Amino acid sequence: MTTPPIAGTPTAPLVSLTWTDHVTGRRGHLVIDRLVRGVASGGLRMRAGCTLDEVAGLARGMTMKEALHYDPRARYVPLGGAKGGIDCDPRAPEAYGVLVRYLRAMRPYIERFWTTGEDLGLTQDLVDRAAAEAGLVSSIQAVYPLLDDETTARRRLADAFAVEVDGIGLDELAGGCGVAESVLTALDRAGVTHAGTRVAIQGLGTMGGATARFLARAGLRIVAIADVKGTIACPEGLDVEALLAARDSYGTVDRSVLRPGDAELPGDAWLTVPADVLVPAAVSYAIDAANQAAVTARWIVEAANMPVLPEAEELLAARGIAVLPDVVVNSATNAWWWWTLFGDIGADADHAFAHIRRSMRALVGQVLSRAERDGTTPRAAAHAVVADRLPVIAERFGWYA
Repeated sequence: MTTPPIAGTPTAPLVSLTWTDHVTGRRGHLVIDRLVRGVASGGLRMRAGCTLDEVAGLARGMTMKEALHYDPRARYVPLGGAKGGIDCDPRAPEAYGVLVRYLRAMRPYIERFWTTGEDLGLTQDLVDRAAAEAGLVSSIQAVYPLLDDETTARRRLADAFAVEVDGIGLDELAGGCGVAESVLTALDRAGVTHAGTRVAIQGLGTMGGATARFLARAGLRIVAIADVKGTIACPEGLDVEALLAARDSYGTVDRSVLRPGDAELPGDAWLTVPADVLVPAAVSYAIDAANQAAVTARWIVEAANMPVLPEAEELLAARGIAVLPDVVVNSATNAWWWWTLFGDIGADADHAFAHIRRSMRALVGQVLSRAERDGTTPRAAAHAVVADRLPVIAERFGWYA
């Protein structure tokens, strides 16, 4: 998929490379779209079929996410955008060895230019373990020279990662809190009450699971959740907490916990289950020009990266279905890391959630207002906001310095 340029920025990434594992022949990719203060930020994903084009699109998205959270008053100063990807099924027996060798090969970039962490197919614990085996101090060590007090900052982030809320780590909840707040902001602007609003979610991993929890606790009805085994649906609402407790590390739910009223449907049924909001929170390219025709929801809220293909989004917009873009909706995960590390928030769940909600509500509101004003889509509005901010960041810090 071709990655659209951002006005006022180079059309080609700064660095784009492909690595081949000498043991298995598996391939991995790294794209650094842009540097700010010499550093770029973006996670590392592992999935079968991961391509260089996919990683390039994700890296450009990270440039946008960083710019969208630029606040000249904050301690956190946005970085550039980057992304890594490995073409391998994370469940494959050789996957961990491939991950270690990839990180070892990318060590010069991770030490100096690229801060990375968990993404699709990988948990932060696994990335940390593999990074240590690859000889790295940390997967985010490139940012350490930018910190005022590295020791205090690293301790604060480690303390935040140790925080759990009802059995789920704060690091796993931050992104879902941002997705949920995006949904709630859209509902509030449209005058739609939270109670009873129906939501279907694709994916119950880190992002999908946290989103389901926050939305359910806000009074919304989660009527469908899809994982690799299929779709679980209930018009009256699923027992989200029971499903979260019964999922494995890949977000797959043990069907033995389902209630008599919970239906097991095909994997793509989450698109067609009667719902007001769809939240694709798993793979990229989930909604295309063909299957978008089955969508009847009013909003699609992109918790995953690049789940709606451009041609599908055009068709959805023509039918009055709004797509809230990934670069806005799922940006809280990345921002939470840096807010915590740089010291804008502490290692406290209530403080973190309040900051995320306040920041995401302001950002989503700005993007939706811009879309209304310009008569365009939320994605085009987000691009316009980024195009306004990137020159300001460049003027303050330079393009690469």
